[in-house]
Amino acid sequence: MAELRRIMISIPDNMLEQIDTIASIEKLSRSQFVRDAMGIYIEDRRHRAFVESMKKGYQEMASINLTLAEEGLYADMAGQE
Repeated sequence: MAELRRIMISIPDNMLEQIDTIASIEKLSRSQFVRDAMGIYIEDRRHRAFVESMKKGYQEMASINLTLAEEGLYADMAGQE
């Protein structure tokens, strides 16, 4: 594991209570809970960025794919005549 660095964060009391409750149930320290939550957030953000890039790629390819499909259809129709 990488070297750990100490940081200070400010959070509302009600959020800290929820963190403490969940951390207690999961048998985690506050630090481990926050590390895990940050890791999940980072991974989720990376996943959303990947999905968006795939979506953009599919949208950009849509017109190319339509053109290719139409050309193939026209070629098939010309071959049947």
